Amino acid sequence: MGGFFGATSTRDVTLDIYFGVDYHSHLGTRRAGMIIHDQVDGFERQIHSIENTPFRTRFEEDLEKFHGQSGIGCISDTDPQPLLVRSRVGLYAITTVGAINNAEQLVEDYFNEGGKQSFMAMGSGKVNSTELVAALISQKDNLVDGIIFAQKVVQGSLTLLIMKDDGTIIAARDRMGRLPVLIGKDKSGHCVSLESFPYHKLDYDDEYELGPGEIVHITPTEYTTLVPAGGRMKICAFLWTYYGYPNSNYEGANVEVVRYRNGAIMAKNDAEAGTLPDVDYVAGVPDSGVPHAIGYSTESKKPFSRPFIKYTPTWARSFMPSNQEVRNHVAKMKQVPVPELIKDKKLLLVDDSIVRGTQLRETVDFLYGAGAKEVHMRSACPPIMFSCKYLSFSSSKSEMDLIARRVVQRLEGDEGHNHLDEYADSSTERGKCLLKTICEEMGFDSLGYQSLQGMLDSIGIDPEKVCTYCWDGRE
Repeated sequence: MGGFFGATSTRDVTLDIYFGVDYHSHLGTRRAGMIIHDQVDGFERQIHSIENTPFRTRFEEDLEKFHGQSGIGCISDTDPQPLLVRSRVGLYAITTVGAINNAEQLVEDYFNEGGKQSFMAMGSGKVNSTELVAALISQKDNLVDGIIFAQKVVQGSLTLLIMKDDGTIIAARDRMGRLPVLIGKDKSGHCVSLESFPYHKLDYDDEYELGPGEIVHITPTEYTTLVPAGGRMKICAFLWTYYGYPNSNYEGANVEVVRYRNGAIMAKNDAEAGTLPDVDYVAGVPDSGVPHAIGYSTESKKPFSRPFIKYTPTWARSFMPSNQEVRNHVAKMKQVPVPELIKDKKLLLVDDSIVRGTQLRETVDFLYGAGAKEVHMRSACPPIMFSCKYLSFSSSKSEMDLIARRVVQRLEGDEGHNHLDEYADSSTERGKCLLKTICEEMGFDSLGYQSLQGMLDSIGIDPEKVCTYCWDGRE
């Protein structure tokens, strides 16, 4: 995954870029970078690894050398960026977010069509995705045509920022609008961001939200649409369910409010179905499960509590390390129990999702080990049946990494994968069988998934504009 922040102004924006990028740190823990442009001194760039040191600490010593009226920066969970590029379409800085599933084919096509640029290869032999995008852009006569071409040939998604050598910024939202791109304004200029709350903290006001496929040119005094928005949008539902920051708004829907609503819908559905457990406490799996749990607690009138606290000051996010064993160990070490809220208690946990199930099983074992009498589980989204091919927010490399798909395979073999829609629906016999099997495997006393319709209702925007590929496989 990843995130970016940019600004162009009549004043120095170094601190805006520094804090604006830092506020995207929840979206990645591998690489980060900043490029600042000064009208006299030109570009200044710095890229660091943030795998062992938070962004703010890692870049603090660089602030003194940065100065300028424009800048872009990013958190990247893949390649080092932003990059400074000199090409036939000019000198510019670029940062990208998304997923390029056909990168190897695009590199091969580039060379076969006479491309003379060499790519810096990483240890795996793969090329830097942002460098590849720059090469694609350079095949056209100008930046805008190049962006359109790059977004057309990339299989996956591509959202980007470009800062030109005059300090102005071009922002391009993915053709299907899978991630948001928002523009803020203050008295001195404009900013552009994936999340909305960073620029609110920096005293920018909401100005504009790009539509799918829209390309905008941003200066200190104005923003101008260069390519209008397309008619079809598929914004990622997981923004609200999981990885979006609670303070942010996308398409007019606040993340925290959506999560409260999601939890309330689950509780209401449980009550109507007669499956609402008699528990002492409702608790959220930190962090993103907590607001879902608050909504469930409020609607069900069951007390909310925090039977275990996630210790975060010195731990990176557990889903980010590439090694599964390390992820599991980090997740385990984060969990600090409150024995008085666990021993002899019946608990209902709410999590944003159940992906592999490994860490959640350890959480359940941890709670039973601390004396819990019962542990019930609710997921704020339906069973995940497909690995995302549009954004790289999950490290799953195979659909067999997903607990729901593993269980389907175990129950029916290959034939079961022809009935995934039934397995995802807990009202069907196959759906009930999936719930029962996962319950037994994970050690839950009961298990419930939010329905696809319930999740979409909680988001509250036109369902046709929301990507649900992870659950139903629909493009």
